[in-house]
Amino acid sequence: MRTLNDAIEEIRSFSEKAGLHDKRILLMFSGGKDSSLALYLLKEASLKVSALTFFHRWSWRETLNWAMKFTKKLGVEHFLVDITDGLLREAAGRKGPVCINCKKVMLWNAKWFALNNGFDVLAKGDNANDKIIGALLDQCEGDIRLCGLPKIGVLFFRPLIKYTAEEVEALADEAGIRPYRMYEHARRRQWREGCPLQYIDREETVTPGLMELAYRVNYEVSRIARRRKVRVSVRVPSFEVMCWDCDEETLREVESVIGRFKEDKR
Repeated sequence: MRTLNDAIEEIRSFSEKAGLHDKRILLMFSGGKDSSLALYLLKEASLKVSALTFFHRWSWRETLNWAMKFTKKLGVEHFLVDITDGLLREAAGRKGPVCINCKKVMLWNAKWFALNNGFDVLAKGDNANDKIIGALLDQCEGDIRLCGLPKIGVLFFRPLIKYTAEEVEALADEAGIRPYRMYEHARRRQWREGCPLQYIDREETVTPGLMELAYRVNYEVSRIARRRKVRVSVRVPSFEVMCWDCDEETLREVESVIGRFKEDKR
């Protein structure tokens, strides 16, 4: 298992060979454990790195505040970009899931932000568990940590792509990185939080009203989840409850919250 010093030295060595030390790097930074660790390692490896965080009207403000405190502590330049309008253009009126459209908006905004602000390289916190055969970033030649993609026009650097999720977890713990948790259910047993819009039912036509409902319901149930140290989210508009480790009392409290929102819809 790599230590934190091993990881820093590995990135420093690779960056020197790849000519990244004189490049300006812009990391797409969500404030989750992967992107936080990537930012930490790039900074500790003495690379010229800045952070770029996208948010929208339905983003969790708590995680955004944590992200801002983290970059301030690291002494890293941090840009915040509101993508609400772009997300509405791409997602509203189409079938879910919203995440596909949101990633598209973020990628193209990141590209143009980098090009317009003098950055040479875009970076992401993808780990080995995120690799999908056939995905755009997995079609690069040579070392998959650094890709030049004609469709994007900017170099992509993924410093964690050869690290498993378990290795990332261990390294982040060693670095003392503990992101703010909303105690969402998410889509995997691992911590994979991010955005309440992911809980809009599949194949449901997305509307601004449905986005607002997904945010409001899940914000309320996340307060219950955080207090009880379980993980809960609610799909909308079906109001299906998803929960890790919930007992009957927790479920009754969640159903009470859902009941209020069902009344409001009538």
